[in-house]
Amino acid sequence: MSEEVPDPELLEAATRAHLAAYCPYSYYRVGAAIRTASGAVIVGCNVENAAYPLGSCAEAGAIAALVMAGEHSIGDAVVVSEGATPGTPFGGCRP
Repeated sequence: MSEEVPDPELLEAATRAHLAAYCPYSYYRVGAAIRTASGAVIVGCNVENAAYPLGSCAEAGAIAALVMAGEHSIGDAVVVSEGATPGTPFGGCRP
C-alpha cells in the first residue's frame, strides 16, 4: 500500500466514477481515474452483469477508455472503492 497522497484531481475523478458504478449483485462500487502521459484524465467504473462476479472492472474500463482515446501510456492512477480500509481486487480481477 502506498502512503502517497493521491493527486486531488484524480481522486475527485475516481470518486465520481465510483458513484456511477453499476453493481446490483455485490453492491461494491469501484471507480478508477488514470492520468495519461499527455495529461488527460480518463475514468472507469465497475459494471456487473448476470455472469457475476465476472463483470467489468473499473481499472479495465478506464484502460479501455484510455486506448479508445488514442492514448497508450499511463502516468498515474487512483482507484476508489467502498470501505475505510484499502481493498484488493477480487473476482475476475484477482488473478
